[in-house]
Amino acid sequence: MRFAVVGVGGVGGYFGGRLARGGAEVAFIARGATLQALRNRGLRVDSIQGDFVLERVLATDDPSDVGVVDVVLVAVKAWQIAGAAAGLGPLIGPSTAVIPLENGLEAPDILASVLGRQHVLGGLCGILSFIEGPGHIRHAGIDPFIMMGELDGVRTPRVDSIAAAMKAAGVDAQIAPDINRSMWTKFLFIAPMSGVGAVTRVPVGVWRSMPESRRVALDALHEIEAIAVARGVSLAPDAIERTMERYDGLPAGSTSSLQRDVMTGKPSELEAQIGAVVRLGRDAGIATPVHDLLYAALLPAERIARGETAQS
Repeated sequence: MRFAVVGVGGVGGYFGGRLARGGAEVAFIARGATLQALRNRGLRVDSIQGDFVLERVLATDDPSDVGVVDVVLVAVKAWQIAGAAAGLGPLIGPSTAVIPLENGLEAPDILASVLGRQHVLGGLCGILSFIEGPGHIRHAGIDPFIMMGELDGVRTPRVDSIAAAMKAAGVDAQIAPDINRSMWTKFLFIAPMSGVGAVTRVPVGVWRSMPESRRVALDALHEIEAIAVARGVSLAPDAIERTMERYDGLPAGSTSSLQRDVMTGKPSELEAQIGAVVRLGRDAGIATPVHDLLYAALLPAERIARGETAQS
């Protein structure tokens, strides 16, 4: 089975690297310094589950160099999805499956609007990883997994075969009975962690230990749960409790990618995470005062990072 990985950051670099190390045929679609590093030095992954280096990988900025593949893993930032999708045509054949691994809820619809819904699966991943340098990924926490499923909830042979190929290459691939519910469960976890972390500018081990900031996270979880219910999404009855337990189980120094981008002055997934809660809440008639405040507090820095407003 042939894979293409679009975006070679903490997620794409790790999972693409694992697949390639396990014997799968993987092409990395990258650009800039990352592309040059992959071509010149290969891919390095430092992992709590064992470091490895792939001295030679197939890397290009032109999908035409790769041709049709069986699976496309889309691991760019959420705001980059539409642009990335527009260039994926050469990778797509009649049975190609495209799996988004971004944080947020909107990636499948964006991809489907460009590529056709028949090509798109729902997807998510679990990992704490980041870019140490071009072509150098660090996996710092969480047992990594990819979860996928057809958007209509039907279990199909293509999902079974993709999961089997990933498992054969050493990646924990899971098939979700209801990928929409699973994506909302992931969203419930990541959006409050991102928002609270970005505003407090401290890792999870600090804000989870203080009653005031812990309460903000808990209230944020309740807002997202209310929106999910209003939209007909059936989260687990103990979803909030289990999410708080997940926060408590993270390494103390953990931060989200959104928080790291905000703290380093880079464009972040603010709109795809915190902004999405605000928009979805407004559409559903659900008040979201916590997310409204988080969004308003983070928006000025976001606009500066994107060059949309001056810093002074």
